[in-house]
Amino acid sequence: RMSGHAQQLRDHNINPCVAETDASRKCMDDNNYDKNMCTDYFLKYKSCRKFWHGIKMQRRRNGVKPEMPSAEERKKMLESIG
Repeated sequence: RMSGHAQQLRDHNINPCVAETDASRKCMDDNNYDKNMCTDYFLKYKSCRKFWHGIKMQRRRNGVKPEMPSAEERKKMLESIG
């Protein structure tokens, strides 16, 4: 059974970067844990985290709840910026 924290990390409403996390992990698995082979995946994950962290901080400053938009809301936000 997964811990509460592990479950949160798998929850698309809490963690906006589940796909990037999975892609990085798969790359590591597929490449015998050679980090050099997966740099692009790590950069995508890092960009994802940085982007959504910025949104979360902005919402926190503006008193918007929840601080992290839902998966559905994030999808619409991303579509609107192309």
